[in-house]
Amino acid sequence: MTILEPSTNEPPPASAVRGARLGVTPDQRRILYAIVAAILLFFIGGLIRPGFSSPSGIAAVLTVACFVGLVAAGQTFVILIGGIDLSVPWTLNAGAILMMSTAANSDARMPFALLVTLGMGALVGLCNGVGIAVFGVPAVVMTLAMNGVLEGLTLGLSGGLTCSSCAAYAPPLLQAAAHGTILGIPAILYLWLGVILLASFILSFTTFGRGTYAIGNGARASYLAGVNVTRTTIILYVISGAFSALAGIMILGFGGQAALGLGDPYLFQSIAAAVIGGVYILGGRGHYVGTVAGSISLVALVSVLMAMNMPEYGRSITYGVIILVLLLAYGRETAER
Repeated sequence: MTILEPSTNEPPPASAVRGARLGVTPDQRRILYAIVAAILLFFIGGLIRPGFSSPSGIAAVLTVACFVGLVAAGQTFVILIGGIDLSVPWTLNAGAILMMSTAANSDARMPFALLVTLGMGALVGLCNGVGIAVFGVPAVVMTLAMNGVLEGLTLGLSGGLTCSSCAAYAPPLLQAAAHGTILGIPAILYLWLGVILLASFILSFTTFGRGTYAIGNGARASYLAGVNVTRTTIILYVISGAFSALAGIMILGFGGQAALGLGDPYLFQSIAAAVIGGVYILGGRGHYVGTVAGSISLVALVSVLMAMNMPEYGRSITYGVIILVLLLAYGRETAER
């Protein structure tokens, strides 16, 4: 029996030709789109409201984007394998409350509180990872159920944030780290820069990063190629949980106190930041650098809409539509390839 080979004379898609001429891959092009979008939004914001594009205005946007970017770091890792983490809101909220109540206004107790809080986030991620990778529970179901469990535990153990230790404030050292500056740059941005460098190194230069992309492109093929799919999946969800808890700690330091519902906005925003930055929602393609650009673009967009006095429902509709348009565009681009 003769096997007919597909024709190789078919011209490549126009998008591939344009990318080749520019010397960039489709993934790199998506990152560039997000960066250009952020620059344009700062320009538009400057036209609408004086001072929006000033150094202080840009620093303010970057600071808020930092919180989104920290949560989106973990979200990016799990999306790259075709997963998702819907336990972000209450992992973040529980982290902020746990940090506040454990540290109890004391700088001396802060190291212990940090370990406990990050450990809690990692434990949540471990439960998610084991449920998904070992017991085969779909990621949407497992992480959503874990979010509900965390919400119940947080409300129950804190008495609805009425416990005696829940009236505490973030340690002064943590507040100083969240509000301080180094060489005129907000100190919290140095933390984000460290996360960017670490995540970029892991994804670009390590066997673990290559395994992550491989699983996203095909878990079965990755297993046959020698990638430990179960272990890698569990570790990625542990990372996601730890990043959510870290974001809760930094938001606590910035705000001074925790509040119920603190993490609710960050679920959609963390996913949106990854999508805007070109991370393929079904896994296998994308990079955290794109997520960083997406986080900045998203926060800049919201800030511009607020400067236009657009009501909250209008802002939600606007960036919801943008996400849908991007998903449709990226899906079409993928189909062409």
